[in-house]
Amino acid sequence: MVTQSEPTRPAPAMTFLRMLERVRYEGAYPTRERAEEAVRAVLAALGGQVTGDERVALAARLPVEAAREFTARPPALERLTGWGFVKDLAERTGGTPATTRWDTGSVLSVVAELAGPELLTRILGQLPAGYALLFGRAELVQAA
Repeated sequence: MVTQSEPTRPAPAMTFLRMLERVRYEGAYPTRERAEEAVRAVLAALGGQVTGDERVALAARLPVEAAREFTARPPALERLTGWGFVKDLAERTGGTPATTRWDTGSVLSVVAELAGPELLTRILGQLPAGYALLFGRAELVQAA
């Protein structure tokens, strides 16, 4: 007889190591360690911005190590625009806005792939303006 003490988690489509290699390639990082620094920083910050069902669904699609980083912090009280997200992350990591924007785009392009188009659309629908470009999508703006 098998008993389950916790719900089983479906296997992610990508291992953490594979995710790091994809980010390393996308960001042209010289080492896997540098790619991992970017992944951990960006996912921790993103976890503070994504809430509700979308947060749970995205965590389920990330490799376990990435999901832990993403869900380690509770959602932030202040919702940041895409540019505010980059500036805040740069201040916390000691990076420049330009390198932090590069890191963010490198990581979030891989996260977008893992999320899939439908979930990514839902995530972008709950975030303030400016995140679509960070995920590698065009920012659509309604005319006044």
